Amino acid sequence: MSKPVPLSSLAFLPLLALSFGNFAQQAAAEASTPIQIAADLSEAGRKIYHAEVEIPVKPGPITLITPQWIPGTHRPTPIVDSITGVVFTANGETLPWRRDNVNMFEYHLTIPRGVTSLHAHLDLINPGRQTTHLAAFEWDGLLLYPANIPVAKILIQPSVTVPTGWGIGTALTPEGALTSGTGTSTQRFAVTTVEQLEDSPVDTGLYFHEFALAPEIKPAHFIDVVSDEPGDCDLRPATIAEINNLVREADAMYKSHHYNQYHLLLTLTDTTGGMGLEHGQSSDNGVGEKDFSDDAHQLGVADLLSHEFTHSWNGKYRRPARLYQPDFATAQQGDLLWVYEGMTQYLGNVLAARSGLKNQQQYREMLALSAAQLDYKSGREWRSTEDTAIASSILRGGTASWSNWKRGQDYYQEGELLWLDADTLIRKLTENKKSLNDFEAIFLGKGGNTGPLIVPYERPELIADLNQVVPYDWAKFLHDRIDNINPHADFAGIEQGGYKLVYTDTPSDAQKTLSASGGRRGGGAGFNGWYSLGFNAMADGTLVDVRFHGPADQAKLSPGLKIYAVNGKTFSSENLKAALKAAKGATEPIHLILEQDGFVTTADINYHDGERYPTMVRVEGTPAYLDDITRPLTTPPAIK
Repeated sequence: MSKPVPLSSLAFLPLLALSFGNFAQQAAAEASTPIQIAADLSEAGRKIYHAEVEIPVKPGPITLITPQWIPGTHRPTPIVDSITGVVFTANGETLPWRRDNVNMFEYHLTIPRGVTSLHAHLDLINPGRQTTHLAAFEWDGLLLYPANIPVAKILIQPSVTVPTGWGIGTALTPEGALTSGTGTSTQRFAVTTVEQLEDSPVDTGLYFHEFALAPEIKPAHFIDVVSDEPGDCDLRPATIAEINNLVREADAMYKSHHYNQYHLLLTLTDTTGGMGLEHGQSSDNGVGEKDFSDDAHQLGVADLLSHEFTHSWNGKYRRPARLYQPDFATAQQGDLLWVYEGMTQYLGNVLAARSGLKNQQQYREMLALSAAQLDYKSGREWRSTEDTAIASSILRGGTASWSNWKRGQDYYQEGELLWLDADTLIRKLTENKKSLNDFEAIFLGKGGNTGPLIVPYERPELIADLNQVVPYDWAKFLHDRIDNINPHADFAGIEQGGYKLVYTDTPSDAQKTLSASGGRRGGGAGFNGWYSLGFNAMADGTLVDVRFHGPADQAKLSPGLKIYAVNGKTFSSENLKAALKAAKGATEPIHLILEQDGFVTTADINYHDGERYPTMVRVEGTPAYLDDITRPLTTPPAIK
């Protein structure tokens, strides 16, 4: 395993800043014959992919491996159990193989004398993100290559086969034209490395549209859209204008590029679920079929493209040293994810506002929702933000039951508040002459424009770069907010930005929009009483989660319990809200009839402060840094 390169000065860059071409030449000196991998996605509608892999070999024992720790997923991939139909052949003969007893991702074989090429066939069943009309393909489940070699040094040449008439979106470089088969088309791509191939997803579909973006910005940028229904892939002009603005705003803020070209890959379907996974030269984004069809639907996903795009700089180019490993088998260490994801959460939302994907008011109201959720996370009483990052691999997924006491991947939103705090503090210390933009130009722009590249860092470099912008005790600033237990969320950035988080008896416009459109943060048709009664419930009265130490918890309610009646009336969100209003300022508790595990019981919630919803208000007479932060640096956003 290579040791992290010290980042005390720019002297490290010549060691790491190899362009892809130079890296390929260096790798070619060790393995002049690349692996050939042919991925067949033509049966996507049947929920199965196929691959034919040709691997250069020498006689003797060999261990082959498939990826386990996938960059960006922050945990081991569970996809290995879906790899099936594995058969190895050489010179026309089938070779026996044995899976490793401990590492389920490894295959052991012995290559006979005279054999120079090993053929492998494998299938991937139920890949997860495909329909009759489209497929979103990550290479993880079909890759196979020699173990114990840095993946940046293994050459590989891919091809992809899709149904005839399907468009293909990817950052891979095409080599030659499409070739036609029986009902299929195949595109071959240029030689790359296993590291780069894993980082280069493919979106393909019958309904496909590629839009060129901001042509004045170099290198080239595209958004490749596939959809289940004809016409959906033709994004509305206002959205395309905003995505063009996104490219321009990112160019103005980051002042560098670390890709040869960039493709925003976007799938529009209600079938395969949501997706957002970063890659160096592209991003894999999945939303509902109509999520970009109008402003109301778009609000819930407004920061997705900008978040994943930002990762090209923060997370892919600049990556925490121990989160970057030379192979996909070594465990990644996530203690700096509050930079990798937290800073990206902040910058992605800022870019969404600057580009017009959401407006300034929506930015503030969405930020208020996020900040309030963090402040009402009971688990912050015992778990630090850094621990949510360290434990990321065991916190992804799982049930919502008691999740507020457990905490989840809070380093996203905690990091957003942290970097807003830093941004407004820099503005305050410099009378708004400098900002976090100056830090981004230093931290994310080291080495200038490059091709796809990974430059690791540790916390001392962050501190040094912040001090280069403005001298301050940044080490203590970060330690206090990340390493310490903090019973309350960091509202300093909001308050330094000229605003204050308050609670009112009516939801904000953004929360109403999210709820009405079924947005991912709106709760749909259920009941949101998190800041009042201390629980959220589905439309049928089933409790999703109960806030630890909140009123419902004190009444001994628990997740999974179902409310049948409220104050003598059958449950509905409207009846529960009416009871909540009636209890305000009164002494009589709210009476509930409940069911759990087949048993009926009752409970009284002694709460009398009415409905409470978070929003943000302006503090007059203070600098409005929050408005400055979300103001466009370049082209004004499209008018909504």
